[in-house]
Amino acid sequence: MSQSHPNSVFSVAKFGGTSVADYAAMQRCAELVASRPQVRLVVVSASAGVTNALVALGNQPDAAERDQHLATIHRIQQGICEPLAEPAVTEQVHLWLDQLATLASVGPSATVAAWKDELLAYGERFSSLLFSRILNQHVSASCFDVRQVMRTDGHHGKAMPNQAEIRQLCQQHLAAQLEQQVVVTQGFVGADADGHTTTLGRGGSDYSAALLAAGLQANEVEIWTDVAGIYTTDPRLCPGARAIAEISFAEAAELATFGAKVLHPATLIPAVANNIAVFVGSSREPVAGGTRILPTTQQRPMVRAVALRRQQTLVTVHSMNMLHATGFLAEVFAILARHNLSVDLVTTSEVSIALTLDEAGSAANGHELLTEAVLAELGQLARVEVERDLALIAVIGNDVHSRPAVSELTFATVAPDNVRMICQGASPHNLCFLVNEAVANQVVQRVHDRFIDAA
Repeated sequence: MSQSHPNSVFSVAKFGGTSVADYAAMQRCAELVASRPQVRLVVVSASAGVTNALVALGNQPDAAERDQHLATIHRIQQGICEPLAEPAVTEQVHLWLDQLATLASVGPSATVAAWKDELLAYGERFSSLLFSRILNQHVSASCFDVRQVMRTDGHHGKAMPNQAEIRQLCQQHLAAQLEQQVVVTQGFVGADADGHTTTLGRGGSDYSAALLAAGLQANEVEIWTDVAGIYTTDPRLCPGARAIAEISFAEAAELATFGAKVLHPATLIPAVANNIAVFVGSSREPVAGGTRILPTTQQRPMVRAVALRRQQTLVTVHSMNMLHATGFLAEVFAILARHNLSVDLVTTSEVSIALTLDEAGSAANGHELLTEAVLAELGQLARVEVERDLALIAVIGNDVHSRPAVSELTFATVAPDNVRMICQGASPHNLCFLVNEAVANQVVQRVHDRFIDAA
């Protein structure tokens, strides 16, 4: 695990919010870790419900509502502390609860974004401490403050990790501990070079696990969640959805990017770069198996899955100045870059650009996406139209760009519902389109039935 043992076989396990929701759930996960001696590092999310309450606190509600959210967090932590019955741990949790209440009531002392990150980090701090003590009932375990090694830039709300520094800090401060015991740490949370708390964006615990696995030269990342792997689509939408036993890095990256909530989109970046396998399974039913994500797979079906991402915004920029001009696209994207906006899909014509933005991902961090400042800058350049309440549907597979049957059958199946935008060709693994959010569920069901159920 340390540099002196580069060939040691070990895994980093990550448990999501529902997997560490309460004492019973934590006990199940602790038993799972104890049964898997290759797991030496455990990364946890905040207990289910805690991050939502912390995000609400970050919106600076009135005193009554603030007390209500603090009471929710207190109830969840107390529900774990009582059966754990370790007075010193309960005392520490209550100290942090008091600090959190003070932080929430006093409000930002520097920037609002930095204050929100400080608030949000408490969720993982609580869960990692409590889970480490429950795990210690089964194997020797300790809690580690990930801010010592998860070095990021200072972009609060969605900080960018510095992978080279993370690797160096992991070897300095963490690797040796893994030789002695299982270490439990926080997902989602990091720190900049000045020690200020940062966060990686909502759902960033998966990414944390992969970054730490790369920094420690692990062999595998295990993502334990509330479903037994990655499915061909959301099982809540389609009864015929089924778990995928194996999927390639490329296909999984498309699925994660376009809406499969079981995996954070950035998780695969350090995994691919360091040839680290990824496994996704259910902490409730570990014997049910799961999905293994590998560099390549033996089976390469035309369509592997159908993904859905809601709350998409379509921005169309019109200007006659685009006609036969150079540099217009660069100006548009420079404005978006200045406001840290990431674009998903892009199509262009002679006099307009259409692009999509993900409102859902932004809202999870408490930020408004299309601010007046962004629209004002774009408006100086061109006429801007904004359409909301759209959903992005992605047909994920192999050689999609060179198989006419995929687009032909997709749009025959989508009809009579209107397709607002189509994007194909940039990747051999996807065909994407926008529809009205009101019909998105039915469209996903029909497309899944056509390609997956009929296969």
